[in-house]
Amino acid sequence: MQDKNLFSEQELEQEFVTVKLGEALEADERIREHGYDYTSGNPAVYCGTYRKYNEGSIDGAWLDLASFKDYDEFIEVCRLLHRDEEDPELMFQDYENFPRDWYSESCMDEETFDKIKRYAEMDESRQEAFDDYMDTHSDDDFDKFEEAYCGEWDSEEDFAQQLVDDCYNIDNMMGSLSSYFDYKAFARDLFMTDYTIGEHGHVFRVL
Repeated sequence: MQDKNLFSEQELEQEFVTVKLGEALEADERIREHGYDYTSGNPAVYCGTYRKYNEGSIDGAWLDLASFKDYDEFIEVCRLLHRDEEDPELMFQDYENFPRDWYSESCMDEETFDKIKRYAEMDESRQEAFDDYMDTHSDDDFDKFEEAYCGEWDSEEDFAQQLVDDCYNIDNMMGSLSSYFDYKAFARDLFMTDYTIGEHGHVFRVL
């Protein structure tokens, strides 16, 4: 009888180990599903913990933020990644492919996560335009960005000339004198108060 009980305990222990191993493999697979491919261009963060960092370890993983359906899933996978800690204090040690203003080492709230997800859905040209908008307007409101955006131009003067061509029949108004119109001065006035232009040539109205 004693040997039978001992055998049963061994079976239970083996079953417990098997279950734990299965859970670990399932967790690792979930983490791999959200791993970051450097060639994708998607926004990503490197997720470690403060405990590991303070102990001299940077053990963690790059996670592709575009691969998560929502913020809750993102946090769940981060905790799975560091399931060796009872209550991991997440540390986002690096980031890729989203605006610097949204990066925080110690936290990422749901609002910021949703902004990054929306940013990831833009094509490369639109992301570049949004970067210019954030730089020139110190604002990350997507709706205001769409309302203010005018397009991409080689220079302020090129934009001013197109604006004149679209809005005024300058040849009819000035005749042969139209060739003397000072587009450079007009552009200077426009971009003093009414418009801004970013590093990549994207122009925005001042709302």
